[in-house]
Amino acid sequence: MSPLKIAIAGLGVVGGEVARQLMHRQEQLALASGRALQLVAVSARSASADRGFSMDQIDWHDNAIDLAGRDDVDVIIEMIGGSEGVAVELTRTALKNGKHVITANKAMIAHHGAELASLAEDHNCYLLFESAVAGGIPAVKTLREGLAGNDMSRIAGILNGTCNYILTTMEQTGEDFADVLADAQRLGYAEAEPSFDVDGIDAAHKLTILAAIAFGQKPDFAAASIQGIRDVSAVDFAFANQLGFRIKLVGVAAPGQVPRMQTCLLPLSSQLAKVNGVLNAVEFYGEPIGSVIAIGPGAGGGATSSAVLSDIIDIAHDRGGMPFGRPVAQLVDSADQVGAAPADMPFYVRLMVVDEPGVLASVTGILQRHEISVESLIQQGRAPGDVVALVMTTHETAESTLTEALDEMASLPSVKAKPVAMPIFSAEQE
Repeated sequence: MSPLKIAIAGLGVVGGEVARQLMHRQEQLALASGRALQLVAVSARSASADRGFSMDQIDWHDNAIDLAGRDDVDVIIEMIGGSEGVAVELTRTALKNGKHVITANKAMIAHHGAELASLAEDHNCYLLFESAVAGGIPAVKTLREGLAGNDMSRIAGILNGTCNYILTTMEQTGEDFADVLADAQRLGYAEAEPSFDVDGIDAAHKLTILAAIAFGQKPDFAAASIQGIRDVSAVDFAFANQLGFRIKLVGVAAPGQVPRMQTCLLPLSSQLAKVNGVLNAVEFYGEPIGSVIAIGPGAGGGATSSAVLSDIIDIAHDRGGMPFGRPVAQLVDSADQVGAAPADMPFYVRLMVVDEPGVLASVTGILQRHEISVESLIQQGRAPGDVVALVMTTHETAESTLTEALDEMASLPSVKAKPVAMPIFSAEQE
């Protein structure tokens, strides 16, 4: 059988590692693929950088789009990134030219997945993106293949290693968000401009993709509700632990509901609460399987290149399948599915208030007017005149109702910072 000829656009951490694997493990990968894998062309920002493999037999292109026009390329691996621009243009051109595309670009798939999947169908080629979600965890294959016979009812996951590292470190050290973020940037866990990670956008891209596959809908990133981790303070971890919870950034998707990426409290006994550091985890709920959880490294050259290589091997065996598990014509618009209001949930609430008479009465009066019931209340110590934390947990309430109450509390003269609220998941909801 003739070799499967490959081109790579982007030779950063992941693209460079994929190239090294293809060059240095040729015999082993050929056995797994049933045919030789040949890297014939690449494109990146610099042709002179030392990337740990010989470029002697590989063609260089300054313009990544040129890769899509080569007659000798079967598969293009897109590692440029971004929801628009060159990455999208290259992918569209490659698919129109009948070339298979493998990408780790979760933003592109979350924003343009249905369009690109349609192009792949029209031109009889594969669009694979295992590496776009949860790094080395085979989350896409699990949904599209291993759990394909299940009626999926829920997806929940820790989908960003940077956020999980920051939250884990804040809990373990007692340091504030800004200090831990700076440490994560120094270690290479966070970008110099960290908004995509810490504001929950990166994780929401991944949740959008998983929800599309699980529930047979077109990926629609604009429909997601997103909350990051910037509002979490070191003091919240001590209170959460006292209450029997751990703070995590968790994505949740279910049929008929808006996908949500949110900072929340999980029971200490829950599986997702035990996932620490830079690890990712995805928990799948379906019938008849029940619950399945997968845990592993969510980013980095090794983990993500592992997922890319698995997609290459699938293409070599002609088993790429449909990008979202079914024909694009059978995917429903997510907006048509979303109808149910979010379920009422208990919440953790923290107020920073002046310790003076009448504060608690003012706060509880607002809660009473909004018919919000308090389950527990914590105010440690006495510090008359100082600003202290007032922490409470509520019984189940609508998020919209709580938001109205918190807006009213924020206007109280005794409240000195924006109120912080996080939903509390039960063991069944995690």
